[in-house]
Amino acid sequence: MRLSAMGDVAMTVPVLRGFVEQNPEIKITVVSRPFFKPFFDTIPTVAFFAFDEKNRHKGFLGLMRLFSDLKSLDIDAFADLHNVLRSQIIRTLFALSGKKVAFTDKGRKEKKELTRAENKIFKPLKSMFERHTETFNKLGFSIDLSQPNFPAKQELDAEIRNILGTKNPKLIGIAPFAQYESKVYPLDLMQK
Repeated sequence: MRLSAMGDVAMTVPVLRGFVEQNPEIKITVVSRPFFKPFFDTIPTVAFFAFDEKNRHKGFLGLMRLFSDLKSLDIDAFADLHNVLRSQIIRTLFALSGKKVAFTDKGRKEKKELTRAENKIFKPLKSMFERHTETFNKLGFSIDLSQPNFPAKQELDAEIRNILGTKNPKLIGIAPFAQYESKVYPLDLMQK
């Protein structure tokens, strides 16, 4: 389960690709926002469950429905890759029903120690890829991400090729906006 912003959900993809390659007999159901379903479409043995935050899964009763919906899928273990109140509730319900659960430690304490104004603690932080891998390790699955297998490069559609032209220049894509204003790089600096 990972419900957050696009970048956070996208960071689960390499971990799930590695998992599937190394554990092909295991079926995974990803719970996330419907908009992110295409991230997972090309990963074999991965099914997608759309979290309906505006209607069916809204509020506390909605979380109870979400748990009921997921429980009907006969899930054996629950990996909470988000570790926020919503996912903690679902995780707890699975644990109380006897299922094995694990969650990602996002390293909030270490990040605060590194970014605070004074008395910073300078030490390397684990990547989210490593943290998600540890979550699956807690469930009894090993994942080695040292030799990643990338999907085949997809062709750009005709509309985008028309915009770019035929010269094949080097292109850099920028996503300047974020869900939270504090994470947005200032537009004047972006233009520079």
